[in-house]
Parts: sequence; structure tokens; C-alpha cells
Amino acid sequence: MKKRIVILLVVLVVTIGLCVGAYFLFTSDEAEKEPSIPEEPQTPEEYQGTISLQDMPKVDASLATQPLLDAYVKYFASEEILTDVKKNYTNTHPAYEKLVNNETDLIIVTEPSEEELKMARDAGVELTITKVVNEGFVFFVNVDNPVDGLSLEEIVDIYSGEINYWNEVGGNDHAIIPYQRPVNSGSQTGMLSLVMKGVPMREPLTEEMIETMGGIIDIVADYDNNIDGIGYSYYYYANVMYYTPDIKFLAINGVQPTYETIGNGTYPLMTAYYIVTRSDADEETLHFKDLLLSSEGMKVAKEAGYVPAEES
Repeated sequence: MKKRIVILLVVLVVTIGLCVGAYFLFTSDEAEKEPSIPEEPQTPEEYQGTISLQDMPKVDASLATQPLLDAYVKYFASEEILTDVKKNYTNTHPAYEKLVNNETDLIIVTEPSEEELKMARDAGVELTITKVVNEGFVFFVNVDNPVDGLSLEEIVDIYSGEINYWNEVGGNDHAIIPYQRPVNSGSQTGMLSLVMKGVPMREPLTEEMIETMGGIIDIVADYDNNIDGIGYSYYYYANVMYYTPDIKFLAINGVQPTYETIGNGTYPLMTAYYIVTRSDADEETLHFKDLLLSSEGMKVAKEAGYVPAEES
């Protein structure tokens, strides 16, 4: 009897010991683990001012999109970083060259020309092109020109040399002066892809080739010499950045270019500005791009006077 009691006591002690040991074993393992608390996702507003100088990608822009990039950098980074960024601005074609040569990480520009696409292919670079804001391609004449609108077909005929006098389209009996921009300028790329679409443009006279976006507006705005001139540009640049009351935008197919008609897509010559990166863009560049395309980025673009892509 005593022997049975002793055995039972031994079994009881061993069992208790095993339970106590297991308790300390598992509780000590759990104690070493940090509690897993999921982070709440940031709302768009929380990204304001979060890009540091160290994380800021190298960026560039065309002339018409520099105010847009200014607004983005100022909002998502800081005024101080914007000061450094603005020192490196070039223009459309140089921005593409720098991107292809890996001298910059992200650019905001018009669509690439055939030459710029070839330049990238020849360098073995794949470009990622993403629309960020909508834009309208516009034609303008001197404010005193009696013509208020043209059809798209008439514009093609003017720039291909089929129509040469304003009275052929309801104007004065004066020769039309069709000003052009150089190949690979953003507005010339738009002219070829959106308007001419494979129809050859007439060879311009030396005085009809205008080097700068502002220059083509200035020369058409000059009443004394160019009441008969016609030029083209992008709505934001001609209406906001380089506004002058001495030109007027022509209605195309009966639709006047305005913020509203570009926003709702009823204007016939719709285009866009694009974020362009290399396909091997690093994490910081992709994060910055995501911010520009976010709802907060769209709000920044709208406040800067552009038409956000989401409104199309």
C-alpha cells in the first residue's frame, strides 16, 4: 500500500514539473516576440512635405509643365528643395535626352516624338509613359483677324499648302502666314501627331520658323506685321503662362478651347502631359510618381490650373 502511494506521489510530482516547465518555456518564447501591430495606411494629405532632399528623384520638365512640377515639388517636398530642382530645368527634348542618358529620373513632358522614341530604342532604354493631366492643342490668330474658327480639315490644308489665303476660310483677301515650330519641340510633336497625322507640312520660309513657344505668340500678337499670321501651342501655356490679349484662340470644328471643354473632352484636339520614367526606375522615383498620380496629386494639379487626367 505504501509502495503504491509513493508511486502515485512520484507521478504527480513529475506531471506538475512538466506542466510548470512547459508554461515557462512557451511564455518565455512569447515574451521575446514583439507584438505585431499593423500600421494604418497614410491618407494622401499625410504625404504633404514628406519627400526629403535625400529621397527626391532628379526631375525635369518641358516649359509648359514646369509650373506643374513646381507645384508637386513644393507640396510633396518643400520650397527649399524646389529651389534646387528649378536650377536643373531644361525643356522637352533636352529632358528626354537626360532621361535616356540616365542623368535624370523622371520628367513631365509632352508625348515623345518619333526621333525621341528612336533615341531611346538605340540606347536600349525602355520608357514608361503615364498620362498625368489633360491638355488642349490650340491655334491662335491676331485678335483683329476676323476669322474666329476653322475646321480641322482647313487647318491641315493651311499647313500642307492647299489653302493659302484667308478669304478661302471666311477672312480677308490676305496671304496666310502659317508659323511653325522646330522638330522635337513639344508643340511641333503635337502638331504632327494630333493634327497632320502623316500629311506632310509645307516647307516653311525662314521667317516662318519660330524657335520658342513665346516667340510664336509674340509674332502673331504683333498687329503691325502679323494680322495674317496663325500659330499653335498648348492651352495652358498660351492662356496662363504667356497670356496676351492680342491673340485669340480659334474654335476648332465649332468648339472653343476652354478649361471646361478640355475637362469634359468636347474640344477636338485633346492631348495630355505625361510622366515619363525609365522602366528600371528606382523605388524613390516610383514613390514620387505614385504621389503625383494620387488623388492629392490631382488636387495639386487642379489648383495649379491644369486639368487632372481623372476629369476626362
